[in-house]
Amino acid sequence: MKDFAQLFTRVDESTKTTVKVAALADFFATADDPDKLWTIALFTGRRPKRTITATRLREWAAEVAGLPDWLFEDSYSIVGDLAETISLVLPPAESHVDQPLSYWIDEVKRLATLDEPDRKAGILAAWDQLEQVERFLFTKLLTGGFRVGVSAKLMTRALAKATGQDEATLTHKLMGQWTPETTTFTDLIEADDPGTDLSRPYPFYLAYGLDDLDDLGDPVDWMAERKWDGIRGQLIVRGGKHYVWSRGEDLMTDRFPEFAQLPDFLPDGTVIDGEVLAYADHMPLSFNALQTRIGRKTVPKKVLKEAPVVLMAYDLLEDQGEDIRSTPMADRRARLEDLIAGVPNTAPLKLSPGVAFQTWEALAAEREKSRDLNAEGLMLKNKHSPYLAGRKRGDWWKWKVDPLTIDAVMIYAQAGHGRRANLFTDYTFAVWNGNELTPFTKAYSGLTDVEFRQITAWVRKNTLQRFGPVRQVPPEHVFEIAFEGIRASPRHKSGVALRFPRMLRWRKDKPVSEANTLDDLKEMLDLYG
Repeated sequence: MKDFAQLFTRVDESTKTTVKVAALADFFATADDPDKLWTIALFTGRRPKRTITATRLREWAAEVAGLPDWLFEDSYSIVGDLAETISLVLPPAESHVDQPLSYWIDEVKRLATLDEPDRKAGILAAWDQLEQVERFLFTKLLTGGFRVGVSAKLMTRALAKATGQDEATLTHKLMGQWTPETTTFTDLIEADDPGTDLSRPYPFYLAYGLDDLDDLGDPVDWMAERKWDGIRGQLIVRGGKHYVWSRGEDLMTDRFPEFAQLPDFLPDGTVIDGEVLAYADHMPLSFNALQTRIGRKTVPKKVLKEAPVVLMAYDLLEDQGEDIRSTPMADRRARLEDLIAGVPNTAPLKLSPGVAFQTWEALAAEREKSRDLNAEGLMLKNKHSPYLAGRKRGDWWKWKVDPLTIDAVMIYAQAGHGRRANLFTDYTFAVWNGNELTPFTKAYSGLTDVEFRQITAWVRKNTLQRFGPVRQVPPEHVFEIAFEGIRASPRHKSGVALRFPRMLRWRKDKPVSEANTLDDLKEMLDLYG
């Protein structure tokens, strides 16, 4: 655990990519295979399940530290992270034991099988054997909340440096539904054949947001299509079976039983990149319809009927077992069109229609139609571009429509977490409903650090009431809230819920009396919900 703690410290303390890559590469060059495998798993989001509730950990830590509950809670609210709070307040370890990371992972899994008294004894014994950073990491593992600022791209770069392999090959190897319990470091990283797992997807190619059309040059080199508002996914047909993966590497096959018929129409060795959409009457439905299916392990017949899905196909990555990602976009598109031409119209697979244009002005006019078609905007792709991995600048661009906006009044504030633990960054906003302010959303991003500090100073001087970590403040400040969508929500007092709300700007120029109303929100709901 000592070596892993040193790795975590090096990675966590630096914002430089080169430092993070060097730290990981050094670790991979010297660590045992089980620790290397678990490090890859933890840094790519494959964490052990939670062993114990946060409530119990708080109680036990306060008891061991000899602190009253209120003092521990105040410390927690200032630090902003439970595991870090525990690592700081506990007394120094009586006897340090240097076991590898894999040992402590096994201990976390063993503790999960015990009854509460034995589990408590095991956790307290572990805390008493670990130094501060190690104790922090162990507690993170207990909560199932281990996160670190390392992207998949940095991980593959470090592995490439340590093993001498190609980054693209390693990126593919790390995709799929593997866990340290189902593979070994040798099988995952050092094996020659990355295609042994038939379900494994390809890394997704991601686009940058477009700011200026003039940067793209001649329109003749570009093709456009709608940016559909659904779940990005890959459909894989291999070995007579089908698999559906999300961009976040979640296997979604069982959530969309409609796709089970597609292997009847597609040749073995087919991989299609597209968007899973709720779809009816030859039109995409809003994202709100798709949300009724997100997170369900089983989908009842009623939901299947109300929100049927299709895969709106963007790209063909594998054709009859051949990886064609290096061929130009225009050629892949032609092969995709030929493939889908042989699929019945009744099947849940559609070709994403191209958007014809000859000038950028014509394309801009097409972009304005997006919301009427339940699309987020347009995708622009260079006709000569290969299908790459990750976010690359130059060949693929997303040109989204401007967000919806509403002017709202801040009525509550709460401190953030991590580096924002000493700042009030999480706000609750309200709109006018008659002569009263009705809360309708929360937001915590979009302002500068300077603005967050200014608001924090104001909150501390103007708190009206405290509700745990939340502070009620006078309704004096108006903010422009941007969001991507709106839907009806009986769970909220306002009756609406926003999609991706964030603060666009602090409206210091606008009096509170001129903030928007609940009727304004409901009018938006009628138009875009």
